[in-house]
Amino acid sequence: MTREEPVGVVGAIIPWNYPILMASWKLGPALATGCTILLKPAEQTPLTALYLGALAKEVLWWSYVAGFPAGVVNILPGYGPTAGAAIAAHHEINKVAFTGSTEVGRLIAAASGTSNLKRVSLELGGKSPLVIFDDCNLDEAVEIAHNAIFANHGQNCCAGSRTFVQEGIYDRFVKKAKEMAAAKKVGDPFEEGTAQGPQIDETQFKKILELIESGKREGAKLECGGGPAAEVGYFIKPTVFSGVTDKMRIAREEIFGPVQQILKFKTFDEAVMRANDTQYGLAAGIVTNNIDKALMFAQSVHAGSVWVNCYDIVIPQAPFGGFKSSGYGRELGEDSLKEYLEVKTITMRVPMKSS
Repeated sequence: MTREEPVGVVGAIIPWNYPILMASWKLGPALATGCTILLKPAEQTPLTALYLGALAKEVLWWSYVAGFPAGVVNILPGYGPTAGAAIAAHHEINKVAFTGSTEVGRLIAAASGTSNLKRVSLELGGKSPLVIFDDCNLDEAVEIAHNAIFANHGQNCCAGSRTFVQEGIYDRFVKKAKEMAAAKKVGDPFEEGTAQGPQIDETQFKKILELIESGKREGAKLECGGGPAAEVGYFIKPTVFSGVTDKMRIAREEIFGPVQQILKFKTFDEAVMRANDTQYGLAAGIVTNNIDKALMFAQSVHAGSVWVNCYDIVIPQAPFGGFKSSGYGRELGEDSLKEYLEVKTITMRVPMKSS
């Protein structure tokens, strides 16, 4: 017979860009499989996790249900090089679930190897392609591509940050993409009509601006944006580059900001080859009215999630995770439970009755 048993103590390290969502993605399967969990939120966004910890302690008097027993849910705010590193190297933590950068994911995998070989699941960075063919509805394609990169101020690991557009519609697409980005209102998120707030902190703000400058230096055409959106605060203008080539830094590195890079392609085979020419493999998208083309692309692209005529549609029932340097293991769906379970095989011989 086989048994599935909880892996034991789980260390979960989550990022700042979706703090409540990432906490729930880790807490849900860990608790459902009978594990205990030590959750470390990002140092920039600890308050949501601490509030979840407070809720876990509450007694719901109206339903006669007590909170979680002591020690089942533990919240540990702290910095990555101290609290995060301690979790990754701890000999009594049986599994680490991490969402964040590829650079830190490699450190966590190495710490597992040099400690107790704890199980590790990693959901890491991306430079995801969104490929738009000339048989599409152009206005719809522009809107899909816009939302794919500018949602959450571009602070999204599976953002459609390489927009490939077929040459027949390229110029018209660029014109419409520029108009849509330029019309986006940046400012205080609590003000009516604001569509984009500030970046998370000064470090990220400076990194995005430096990469924008690299795009200008390397010959991409700046269509709009390209700098700070205010004198105070970490606001960046929605930025669109055309004439981007595959070797430019803005086409290779994860920007994690409101910067759309539009690349031109000719054929289906070229689009697939260039889409796969990256160390990452978290997500991909295609916009086309040809179902055969869509299915061939979905089979050919190296990505854990592929969206057809839409983008970034993540649902709890479907597994989510990456190929290549975008990590391994899966969140969500039934597959996520497997990350928190050990499988034990029990073989029993029934002894013969004594004579």
